[in-house]
Amino acid sequence: MEHIRTPKVENVRLLDRSSGQRKPSVGTLYLSATHTIFVENNPETRKETWVLHSMVSSVERPPTMPTGSQLILRCKDFRVFQLLLPHEKDCLDVHASLVRLSRPEKYSELYCMSFNPNVNKAEREESWKFIDLMADYKRMGVPNNLWVSTAANSEYRVCDTYPAELFVPKSAMPAIIVGSSRFRSRGRFPALSYFHQDTLAAVCRCSQPLSGFSGRCQEDEAMLQAVMKSNPGSDFIYVVDTRPKLNAMANRAAGKGYESEDHYTNIKLQFIGIENIHVMRSSQQKIIDVGEMRSPSMTDFLWGLENSGWLKHIKAVLDAGVFIARAVADEGVSVLVHCSDGWDRTAQACSVASVLLDPYYRTIKGFMVLIEKDWVSFGHKFSHRYAHLDGDPKEVSPVIDQFLECVWQLSEQFPCAFEFNERFLIAIHTHVYSCGYGTFLGNCQKERRDMRLCERTHCVWPQLWKDRADYINPLYKAEQSQSQGPLKPNTSPYCFKMWKGLYNHMEKSTLPRQSPADFLSAVKEESQQLEEELTNHQEVPPGGTAHHHHPGSRQEDRSSDREANHVGKDRGSEEEED
Repeated sequence: MEHIRTPKVENVRLLDRSSGQRKPSVGTLYLSATHTIFVENNPETRKETWVLHSMVSSVERPPTMPTGSQLILRCKDFRVFQLLLPHEKDCLDVHASLVRLSRPEKYSELYCMSFNPNVNKAEREESWKFIDLMADYKRMGVPNNLWVSTAANSEYRVCDTYPAELFVPKSAMPAIIVGSSRFRSRGRFPALSYFHQDTLAAVCRCSQPLSGFSGRCQEDEAMLQAVMKSNPGSDFIYVVDTRPKLNAMANRAAGKGYESEDHYTNIKLQFIGIENIHVMRSSQQKIIDVGEMRSPSMTDFLWGLENSGWLKHIKAVLDAGVFIARAVADEGVSVLVHCSDGWDRTAQACSVASVLLDPYYRTIKGFMVLIEKDWVSFGHKFSHRYAHLDGDPKEVSPVIDQFLECVWQLSEQFPCAFEFNERFLIAIHTHVYSCGYGTFLGNCQKERRDMRLCERTHCVWPQLWKDRADYINPLYKAEQSQSQGPLKPNTSPYCFKMWKGLYNHMEKSTLPRQSPADFLSAVKEESQQLEEELTNHQEVPPGGTAHHHHPGSRQEDRSSDREANHVGKDRGSEEEED
């Protein structure tokens, strides 16, 4: 609370630009240790708007106007709030307070450290066991006579950014694992990400080799040979370097680089061309600017979209996943994936491939497992990439945003293949940035253990599971052909769309429109009710009469359901907790 100069300001005008609000509301602004809260003066509604400080990406103070002093709050979920305060001194105080509160310096300042839902200690500890990664490997059929668990990284001895429990080729002895880790950036040696039971091909991940222009390592070459031998049906493996080839070549000058096909005789090298985190950060800012355009002409909108390069980058990530999935499912060839350090583009490529390959990861629970496995446990740097703490802005980049968008693009091409809807993806996006739960805090498993997050914070997955009714895709049917087997998307440029549900809030009208998914859910529910009613009428006992409902009672229920669904949930109320 010591950072709050003015805890309360009256007669503030708020314009929620992201919800399409045209006329400002008048009310009182409150600053707490964790939230900025605006309460309308209108006695009939007394609507409250809560914005978590950790969701604020920037606080701007445009020039003072005759009517008062302005503040613009831009949020990490792309909402924009415009405040007009009557006195400049209050505006300066609120601005200084919010700048500090939105840039916490220590993990202890984050909301998840003080968030205390009504659960006891045992329930909290149990919530962290909701996702069981070893059960997922078991579902894949691992361990087996090809892939085994290794204790090499217990206590994070070999690689401190990897999980403690890993699977490696059965023929990879501890000396080979340790030797390979010494030849890989950050010690991130090849480890199993996904095993395809039908073809016995695997997706493995690592970081770039420390090869320079001519360096080689006997143990690392043996490690890749072991990966190949773990797939009896193939005499080579693909090494997918997700970077543009020029970038990989430039890394050679720094003693890093990529595998030489002269030294690794059992590989076929494939460059994908996903740009680095700095290019992606700049590109996303341009797409945000496009989303904030007010009544743009079609030419302006399309020029802004093209100029951002965003959809081109989304296509590159999806193409990486498509290449890996085809190699594994169609060719039966194992794939080793890396970028530079193996925690950004590698996570994107492996997880997109898994979504394409395995219907389980297209379910609500399976998608949670996938993010926990390929992102959380394998050391994606959440706190650096999503600015959880005040740090180096050059470390910030929308890496998981792009993965979530790839999944959204796939759900647009295959509307019946995913158990979850767009709202689920947006909820995960919000939780990644909000720090409301401890799940996405820190940069690796070891860091989370050292911070004792299981004891001090709560896990987000049980909460999302509890709310899963909100995230169901009404078109999904597990037994449909589209929901089975690998997905084979069309990645021609014309197939990619701007994700308006995430970025383009300005298009929303003042009255929230019902989404097609909500409409379909309401129709589906009504159909089920009519079927039940029909069944009740048909189940007539011998000599008895059919059971008739009170006229209008079922109809009234249905009409009230329709009204409730039609109101729609704007994202502000949906994510109020965060």
